[in-house]
Amino acid sequence: MRKRIVIHAFFLAAFAAGAHAQTPTESPAVISVTGEAHISVAPDLAQIDAGVTSEAKTAREASDANNAAMGKVLLALKGAGIDEKDYQTSRLSLQPQYSVAKQGSPAAVIGYRAANRVNIRLRDVTKIAGVIDTLVGAGANEIGGINFMVSQASKLLDDAREQAIADARRKAEIYAKAAGVALGLPLSISEEGAAQPLFRARVAAPMAAAPVPIAQGEDTLSITVGVTWAIKAKE
Repeated sequence: MRKRIVIHAFFLAAFAAGAHAQTPTESPAVISVTGEAHISVAPDLAQIDAGVTSEAKTAREASDANNAAMGKVLLALKGAGIDEKDYQTSRLSLQPQYSVAKQGSPAAVIGYRAANRVNIRLRDVTKIAGVIDTLVGAGANEIGGINFMVSQASKLLDDAREQAIADARRKAEIYAKAAGVALGLPLSISEEGAAQPLFRARVAAPMAAAPVPIAQGEDTLSITVGVTWAIKAKE
């Protein structure tokens, strides 16, 4: 009889444990907010895209003319004090040029166009106008654009992250006070977007000797974070 009672008790305990395991866990009480930070910064680096395009009747003539023209441009950059490590060839091309096709006859090759482009990195943005004038004076007939950048982007973004977290805490404390509760520990933190400072400007190659007007302006780094805090009753 005692053996049967022990077995019965064992099954009751197992049933109780199973019922307890199936009890749904209650969701914790939380406050979820977003924090934002914006930092305006002036760029201190620039990248210029420039090139030379040459046309001739034969591929050899177009290529030779283009090589000679780009050679002058590279010498001019070196003469302007630009370090050789700060400029490099970005694209070379040689393409046939066709006549307009007429009805009944295919288009014919009437010449060739050779192009050579170079990217120049400037560590002093005040030299942009002078370098563009140097490029054009040396024979560059294409200025594709200017990219402004910030050298200390990572540090500035880290500062923005700290400010965004502080902004999120400020908002959460307002909600907690209004609801009559206290903030607990942060349960989750997620970044919803980190912008690298980059400002693009396109500049047409000047046809006159007048200095090129350049406005570098400022860019804004924006960070948004989502933070979830546990909440608890006030002590």
